[in-house]
Amino acid sequence: MKIAIPVDEKNENSRICVSYGRAPYYMIFDSDSAKVEFVQNTAADSAGGAGIKAAQLLVNHKVNILITERCGQNAADVLIAGNIKIYRATKALVMDNLKAFLQGELEELSDIHPGYHGHKN
Repeated sequence: MKIAIPVDEKNENSRICVSYGRAPYYMIFDSDSAKVEFVQNTAADSAGGAGIKAAQLLVNHKVNILITERCGQNAADVLIAGNIKIYRATKALVMDNLKAFLQGELEELSDIHPGYHGHKN
């Protein structure tokens, strides 16, 4: 299983980035190999549709789970169509969230927002 988490920095001590679609990087953890990989979010500086483009990036990397604080509806639609489940992150560090997920302590993200169309945040 591959688990993606949006991060501000390319290291395991990073905080989770609050803006899923505009996160500079995604940490991808492969639970089968215990390998951690950081992927640059090529959608981060998009004029629009960053969440959708970021979702497609995660689909292309064959991610199964996304852990994030929030997600827009259009991005969520792409993630769900790509069979990626979305879980609510805590305000803690990335590895704390990964551990919480693996221990079954995170809930699925149910309050998908309409999006921030045309806004960079």
